[in-house]
Amino acid sequence: MDQGAAPPVFSATAELDGDRLHVVVTGEVDMTTADTMLQTALREPAARVTLDLRAVTFFDSAAIHAVVRLAQRVPDRLTVLPSRQVARVLEIAGLGEQAWLRRG
Repeated sequence: MDQGAAPPVFSATAELDGDRLHVVVTGEVDMTTADTMLQTALREPAARVTLDLRAVTFFDSAAIHAVVRLAQRVPDRLTVLPSRQVARVLEIAGLGEQAWLRRG
């Protein structure tokens, strides 16, 4: 065990550009951080919401639930950009074909 390694850092930042909200999430999204991710994405009213998860390193069931709740709150206005790990978790959860999920 590498005791000198820094703990994973979570952050969720939002930038409003006109009527588009771009939320960038980094680090681990789990039961302690999933609600922060969701609240960051809902903070500003926007015509389109992009949830950029390309820098997410861990994504658990609480994170899945938060994304599903977000999709329900902003139907037809959400785009999720997943990291490989997030895409795999969403695929396993049966969400790989959702219209809001973008690959590559």
